[in-house]
Amino acid sequence: MASDLRPPEHQVAGHRASADKLGPLVDGEGLFYKPLQAGERGEHEAAFYAAFTAHPAVPPRVRGAFFPRFHGTRLLPAPASPGGAPYPHIVLDDLLAGLQSPCVADVKIGACTWPPRSPDPYVAKCLAKDRETTSALLGFRVSGVRVVDARDGDVWRPDRSELKGMDAAGVHRVLRRYVSTCGGSGDGLDCALAAAVYGGEGGVLAQLRELKAWFEVQTLYHFYSASILFGYDANAAAAAAASSSSAPGGVRVKLVDFAHVDDGEGVIDHNFLGGLCSLIKFIGDIVAEVTEKASNIVYLQMSHIKRHQMERKSQVFERGNFTELPVT
Repeated sequence: MASDLRPPEHQVAGHRASADKLGPLVDGEGLFYKPLQAGERGEHEAAFYAAFTAHPAVPPRVRGAFFPRFHGTRLLPAPASPGGAPYPHIVLDDLLAGLQSPCVADVKIGACTWPPRSPDPYVAKCLAKDRETTSALLGFRVSGVRVVDARDGDVWRPDRSELKGMDAAGVHRVLRRYVSTCGGSGDGLDCALAAAVYGGEGGVLAQLRELKAWFEVQTLYHFYSASILFGYDANAAAAAAASSSSAPGGVRVKLVDFAHVDDGEGVIDHNFLGGLCSLIKFIGDIVAEVTEKASNIVYLQMSHIKRHQMERKSQVFERGNFTELPVT
């Protein structure tokens, strides 16, 4: 199995595995291997997965729909580890397995990304990053994006420095680009896949709202520096858009990165909930824009048809041949 492990092609955030650096791996059979972070963080994340998986107060629907399935930990050969010794990895479901042309967005949630009792240097580091990105302003930031063009297979993946320097308008644009079949600036973004990916019963927006309903009541955990991962297949979404159907199925919304989860102590996680609500507002606005545009197009088409019918009626009356009147 070790020879089949490789860095995921669709990775958009975090450190990428290499000969001299630890990073996540996939095995091509549906599993994802995440090396434990240094110090207490890795052990803390593994402990969270074990506890969360067995927690009786977590609704099975929430656990199954929005969190990766946990398969324990495993020692894997790791040339990049100290001394080249086997290194412990958390084993999870590969959240994008089965997607032929995966389009991915990693969105870190929360205006505050450090847990209570963090050392001052770490707080200062997180605070600086939250302020220089949109975390402090919007309650979330886009950490990575990968979009595949279903027409020619071209991949659009903005640099992290580009994402880091975005303002609110930039975030809006990137979230529109994520569901567009073309690049460009301004109106060059067609949002042709928005209805299929963001909208519909199984789309991103509906799933985020379901997740929000749980965060409005859950007081078990506070999710600091966790991310929401979006995933869809470019080919399936393009086919759904071409047939004017809603969500194509397989649109995925998952929470990831739990090294900084804290005990909720019976209190709502307002930090995460606030960021989630902000993200929902951004995506909801895009869906509304696309819906309004589609409605306007239909209205113009119907107006054109009606005008054509009226012109034909007028011509018939002028000739006095009432048998030619169209049936309406």
